[in-house]
Order: sequence, then C-alpha cells, then structure tokens
Amino acid sequence: MVTHPSAFPAFAVASGEEGSDPLVVHEGQTVRVDEFAASGHLDRLDADLADVAQLGIGVWRYGMPWRLAEPEPGVYDWTQWDRALRACERHGLSPVVDLCHFGLPDHYPGFCDPAWIEGFCRYVDAFLTRYREPMWFTPVNEPGMTALFSARYGLWNDRRSTEDDFFVALGHLTLANLEALARIGADRDGWWIGSEGFGCELADPDDEAGTLQATDARDLQHAVWDLHFGLDPVGVAARLSSVVGDPVLQRIEDLAAAIPADRVVAGHDIYPVSVAVHGSRSERPLTIDDRVEAYEHEARHWHERYQRPFWVSETSNLGLPVDDGPGWLDALVAGLDRLSATGLPVRGICWYSRGDQYDWDSALTTPVGRVTTVGLYDTERKARPVAAAYADLARSRGQKGPESLASPPPAIPGGRFPG
Repeated sequence: MVTHPSAFPAFAVASGEEGSDPLVVHEGQTVRVDEFAASGHLDRLDADLADVAQLGIGVWRYGMPWRLAEPEPGVYDWTQWDRALRACERHGLSPVVDLCHFGLPDHYPGFCDPAWIEGFCRYVDAFLTRYREPMWFTPVNEPGMTALFSARYGLWNDRRSTEDDFFVALGHLTLANLEALARIGADRDGWWIGSEGFGCELADPDDEAGTLQATDARDLQHAVWDLHFGLDPVGVAARLSSVVGDPVLQRIEDLAAAIPADRVVAGHDIYPVSVAVHGSRSERPLTIDDRVEAYEHEARHWHERYQRPFWVSETSNLGLPVDDGPGWLDALVAGLDRLSATGLPVRGICWYSRGDQYDWDSALTTPVGRVTTVGLYDTERKARPVAAAYADLARSRGQKGPESLASPPPAIPGGRFPG
C-alpha cells in the first residue's frame, strides 16, 4: 500500500484530469457537460494514470463527479472513487482530492440556493469515513470562478447574471469549502491545496478609465480570497457584505479564523488567456514574456495582501497555439523561480490537464466535442513535446515517480497539433 505523505512538497510538479460537469443550455435544452465522457477517461482510467506516472509526476489533482457519487440525496455510490483511488495507489500518485468541480447533483437547484451546502457537508463526511489515506484536498474547485460563471455571466447551473447573485453564490461556495476544510482538519492532518482562477489585469498607468476597469476586476476577483482569509473585500467587492446574509458571513469568519495557516497552499490558476488587457493597453499585442511578467506582478501583489504559500494550481497553453506549450512552460517556471528567489513561498506547478479538453472555446456552453488542445497528451493518448519538457522538470525538481523511473525514462513520442 502506498503511504501518502502529509506535508505538501516544497515544489510540486503535478498534473490533473479535467472533470468539469456544469449544467448549460444548449439548443434550447438544459444539458449536463461531462468532460470525463468526452475524453473517455473513465474507460481508460488505469492507462491514463500510468501515462502520468511515466512522466515522473507524483502529485495528481483528481476528482470524481459529485453527481455520480451521490445519485440520490444521501445515497452514495463509491464505485468510481474506489477505482480512482486504487489506480492512484497502483501508480504511485498522491491525489489532491477534488469533491465539487463546477457542477452539483441533479437534486440541487444551484449554487445560489443554500440547500446544497448541508448536502455537501454530508458528502464530505461520508468520503472521509470511507477513505482514510488522502491528505490533500481541494474541496470546492475554483469557488470564485464557479460563482462567476453560474451567477454573474449566466452561463452555467443557476444561469443568473447580476452582481448580487454573484455575491450570494460566492458566499455559499466559500462557506461550503470552509465547512469541508473544518471537517478535514478535525478528521486528519489534512491540507487545503487550493485552486482558483487568477486573472492578471493590465492597463497603461496613464489610462484612468482602463486602470479603473482593471482595479474593479481585481477587487471582484480577490473577494474569494478575502472571504477565505478573513479580510474585508474592498472597492466594488465591498458591497458583498450588504448582500450576503449575516449568518453566512459570521460562519465564514469563524471558520476562516480556524484554518491552520501551515496547512494551506493557495492555488493560482494562471493561463496565457488569464491576462486581461484594459483600455489603451488592449491596442498592443501580448507576448509570452508580457504574460508571465503580468503574473509575477499580480502574484507579488496577491502575496502582500494574503501572506500565504501558493502554487500554480492550473496552467497550460490555453490561449496560445499548442506548439507554444514548451515555451510557455519554460517562461512560467522561470517566473516562479524569480518569485521564489525573492522569498515568496512558491510551492509548485500543475499542468492542467493530462489530456486535451473539450469545448472550452465556448466556456463549455456549446458541448459539441470540439477539442481544446492543451493536454500533455492528445486525444489519441500520444504525448506532446510539452510532456517531455514536463518530465524533465519533474526530474530536475526531485519529484518521485514509480520505481521504474529510477533508470532513465523511455523516450516520449511527440505529436504536433495546431492551436
């Protein structure tokens, strides 16, 4: 049996499997997005994890859809979780357990309705009772982005589109995440390994309107961390406290104060497409170096405010041609090394995901199986050049893979796809 470490690595080189499953409206019908079905991962689960392990990766972001684990209220089916965690054990992968990834079971109406929070807590309790080994958790994946797409952009799940709805959903998602973390902490010496969308807002300093747009976007984005880390939201996000109910805010405050700071690695999901330009800055193109510089600046600003260790919990070439994957990886790792050299507690990087994804060109709203070419492996399970680069990174950072990697790994076949 694999004994999973408690402490998160000093610098993790990780990957994960894309399993988003929100509800969207497509051609007039409410349909369930199912990234696992699109990729065929559940049919190829063991081979997919073997591919990851062959790269020397030891940390694996992984979650089975909540709706499959709880097909009826309070009725649990652990079939997929059993398979998934056994496969992790076979291949020497330590999972970062993801329990809610953009979607709810069908018996809950949406994130703006608080009914799901109690159900989520029961699910977390049941998971912890059944599975004693996992130590690293992302209970709710990207609570801020979930609230944004479900309750501000009107694209997923609740499909609401007001700022008030966004604040309500964000309060519920934060509360659910913190309730889960409290249960994990009471049950074992577990860690919160976070994952959250990380926008980098660029504006020319002499462009007053553009700078205001960038500031407003940043303040709204930071509200999710403000709530988790016990700070008052600022700027346009300050109104959150007058929208979210006092009992919810008080419970969030109490739970946030109880999270052990030494068991937290906050997550920055940073992609090339994460860099947003405002005002006159939008008139000039962005290079890879521009994007990484923007991230470094934003990460320093973030750490000044929150004083927590962090990692790049998701990245890929998303927003760039697939052939730019190795260049983006090299530039981003160099940026993380510069941040670390100045004393910032950088704890790793996660290429997301193992394989190509589907329909992210439409933010999942047109689920027709259009390939989003961002994987270490393509849809045919052939390794891309970025996989070889990632294996090199894992070896250079001392990551542990299976015993077979004690000798030099086999050559990784490459394939090039258009972006």
